[in-house]
Amino acid sequence: MKKICVYSGSNTGVRSEYKEIAIQLGNVLVQNNIELVYGGSKVGLMGEIANQILKNNGKVTGVIPKSLFPKEIINDQLSRLIEVKDMHERKKTMADLSDGFIALPGGIGTFEELFEVLSWAQLGIHKKPVGVLNVSNFFDPLITLMQNAAKEGFMNQSNIRLLLVSTDPKDLTEKMKNYEPPALGNKWRELER
Repeated sequence: MKKICVYSGSNTGVRSEYKEIAIQLGNVLVQNNIELVYGGSKVGLMGEIANQILKNNGKVTGVIPKSLFPKEIINDQLSRLIEVKDMHERKKTMADLSDGFIALPGGIGTFEELFEVLSWAQLGIHKKPVGVLNVSNFFDPLITLMQNAAKEGFMNQSNIRLLLVSTDPKDLTEKMKNYEPPALGNKWRELER
């Protein structure tokens, strides 16, 4: 595993643990010689992880759409900055560059990016590991939502195993290195009849 894409908040959140976990993940990525691929910001949790990696001589690639965000938030210390035309190209570029995906706490953008790569995994578009750092039980409602969707027959129980969960960056990174995609079965149950 050479490059991990990290999705995270453009704010740091109200708990100090969120910033701490971003810094810890940055340290773990540097220790494992893993390059960060992310949204290119110098603010929020996005900025915290990137700046920690850069401070420790790690590599960071930022992918940002031209003219969508104020130039003041763009991290000008990056190893590499890729400018793209829009958010769709941004997400595709980040996914293509990465060997796996981690979500830290964040908002709508983080959720959307996480669900997109999970959906792609479910459809077999990629077989890369997808994980969340569940600091302060932030992702518990999401995990419950996925379990309920399986219980209610909207997805296979095996799809829950597409999401790796840990509260510890080192543990999650090890899970990602050792990831074997689960056998998902038939997505369309009505076709089994």
